[in-house]
Amino acid sequence: MNTPTDPRNIIDQSGMTPAMMIVVAITVFLNAMDGFDVLAISFAAPGISQEWGISQTALGFVLAAELVGMAFGSILLGGVADKYGRRTTLLGCLIVMSAGMFLATTSSSANILMVWRVLTGLGIGGMLSCTNATVAEFSNTKWRSMCISLMVIGYPLGGVIGGEIAQKYLLVNFDWRSVFYFGSIVTGFLIPVVYFLVPESVHWLTRKQPENALDKINHSLKKLGHAVISVLPDVNDEEKKKSVGDIFSKSLAMITILVTAAYFLHITTFYFILKWTPKIVADMGFEAAAAGGVLKWANIGGVLGGITFGVLTARFGLKPLTIGILFLTTVGVAIFGRTPEDLGRMELLAAFAGFFGNAGVSGLYSIVAYSFPTHVRATGTGFVIGVGRAGAVLSPILAGVMFDAGSTLPTVALVMGSGSAMAAIVLIFLKLNDDRPADTPVTDHVNAEGMAPAASG
Repeated sequence: MNTPTDPRNIIDQSGMTPAMMIVVAITVFLNAMDGFDVLAISFAAPGISQEWGISQTALGFVLAAELVGMAFGSILLGGVADKYGRRTTLLGCLIVMSAGMFLATTSSSANILMVWRVLTGLGIGGMLSCTNATVAEFSNTKWRSMCISLMVIGYPLGGVIGGEIAQKYLLVNFDWRSVFYFGSIVTGFLIPVVYFLVPESVHWLTRKQPENALDKINHSLKKLGHAVISVLPDVNDEEKKKSVGDIFSKSLAMITILVTAAYFLHITTFYFILKWTPKIVADMGFEAAAAGGVLKWANIGGVLGGITFGVLTARFGLKPLTIGILFLTTVGVAIFGRTPEDLGRMELLAAFAGFFGNAGVSGLYSIVAYSFPTHVRATGTGFVIGVGRAGAVLSPILAGVMFDAGSTLPTVALVMGSGSAMAAIVLIFLKLNDDRPADTPVTDHVNAEGMAPAASG
């Protein structure tokens, strides 16, 4: 039973303190490491192939190794965050990521490099599942969707900024290993940042109530700039018996299936743009640098899309807004597939597709955070992201098969773009009652099915 001094109420109802804003900013940087790593390996690939003389097929396995690790990391380590805490898991994943990136520089063959790429992917996957839960639990009700959207734009920001550093400085002056040295150093820098500036989640501590829970909750509240509490809120025995396996329980199984399916389908569309844009542009006769520039505009569009989505959630219901954006993603990708051989137009249309594509990711991340209660929030997020990464692996393969079979770009783009439309249809069947994370204290909130409810007197 929730008391008037329930610390979750303090987080949800109070304003965003500077310390809370700093935690949200840190999650943006954490997510940026994913975007950097995904594109950095693509930039490093030519040097890897040249040094070892490996085939395109072998290089493809190297490029996919991290995605495999991320899928397993998301699924397996989300439960760790729900069992042992958000802060502990973030620190552990950062250590694994930094070590994996450094060890990649010691590789002497493609097979060894694949091992370290899988290790790095495990860390990133676990971090992603934990980061979404963290940003949801360190933001108040009013700004929660905006904060999640800001966290999501870290991915394209990392791709744009990290890609520029890798392509225009590191690879110009050093070999491909410099990309991983840079990634290891930046990731290592984030370890003390998280250690000193991110306390344990008040939501997690309140539900879990470990030994000395009151002191730990008050420590987190004070660090976040809030008043402390004198009594722990009651958590009944039924709550304490809940486990991470509850994402497949009778009450949550359908939510898990629907949200996972929607994320998988949309990611299949989104990664078509991220993975195939440079090749599509190059096949039109443009230089590799120009092709990379078009992809950069897709990521810039993604940043703007994430910010815009966060702003719109203050006015529109989360679910209908996300559904509308997913349909527009299909439109954007289909139009991109019909672009003429004009570089300026391709950049504009890539930005258009990236805008709605990443806004859709922001919407789905928010829906995930609001669909799962605290005790399975990271587990649910990890499962959704882990299975969704299979869509990221499938996407470039499926598009390649269609191209090899003789399908034209407009046809391939229409088929690949339809994933987002199917995701929108899946979300129609998702029941999302409240625009707040499940199991938090009931307060005034925005209805996720539509507009903010009228006040009652």
